[in-house]
Amino acid sequence: MPGFQDIIGHERIKEHLQKAIKFKRVSHAYILTGEAGMGRKSLAHAFAMTLLCEKGMSEPCMQCHACKQVMSGNNPDLLFVNHEKPNSIGVDDIRQQMHDTIMIRPYSSYYKIYIVDEAEKMTVQAQNALLKTIEEPPSYAIIILLTTNQEAFLPTILSRCVQLKLKPLKDSVVSTYLSKTLGIAESRAEIYGAFARGNLGRAIHLASSEAFQTMHGDLLQMLKHLKEMDIMELLYYIKKIKDDNQDLYDCLDFMQLWYRDVLMYKVTQDINLLVFKEEFNTIKEMSAASAYEGVELILQAIDKARIRLNANVNMELAMELMLLVMKEN
Repeated sequence: MPGFQDIIGHERIKEHLQKAIKFKRVSHAYILTGEAGMGRKSLAHAFAMTLLCEKGMSEPCMQCHACKQVMSGNNPDLLFVNHEKPNSIGVDDIRQQMHDTIMIRPYSSYYKIYIVDEAEKMTVQAQNALLKTIEEPPSYAIIILLTTNQEAFLPTILSRCVQLKLKPLKDSVVSTYLSKTLGIAESRAEIYGAFARGNLGRAIHLASSEAFQTMHGDLLQMLKHLKEMDIMELLYYIKKIKDDNQDLYDCLDFMQLWYRDVLMYKVTQDINLLVFKEEFNTIKEMSAASAYEGVELILQAIDKARIRLNANVNMELAMELMLLVMKEN
């Protein structure tokens, strides 16, 4: 369980929560929004542990009984709302786990904290039950809703919560963490960092993902030899992507990064701005051989493929049309 000092980035949110603790202006309800892997749970845990810590500072001491209980997952004043049905949090979940227990005073701390993960899955009835609790909470109660999509909440819930939105980290922050803390080679760390788009959890996952390594190898092979390949060979790669159960959107992101590098080098001639530094020679050759318009057309074709896949166009067809544009340009 991390304290605030262990969380990479999100300075604005950390500062907001720490000031609230320091100046005793803690609200009764918070919404932390951000995509999976960005650190919502870490922030919620750090906030809860600091509030429950016996030292009463704006950073948890990690040593006291309360902190140790949070870290081992059995502090009686920190409660997690669970749900039986995978895709919805029902009114009974909220009633039984929150509404019926919230009037019982905290055991050993001044606060009693509820964390609701995947809160966007609350049904309208569940949200209305929660609203009753948020409207008149006991002085010691704090409710933290974690969500990937706060649009799913009723306006009445949104208006009564402090809304904190996690922003993506800089690619450089992510790649530095991967290389310095996890010991991943810098050239690789930069690819994971760029690919994860500022999401540290996603970058850590990619670094250990065999599927990503396979995709990385296959796509590099294809992109480097695109010129010489005929369409049958390219279709073989598409079939392989499909057979390996690769995420097609990840493949498109990868190609987009590659051609962004080609364009970047064409404009700047600066190797330091490239994501695929290890492939410098190929990128240099490609950028010399392509016109600006050609690379732009390729990037547009990748976007079009993404739109077609979203519209459920046949996968082979969508990819074939994109590859033809790549080959021509």
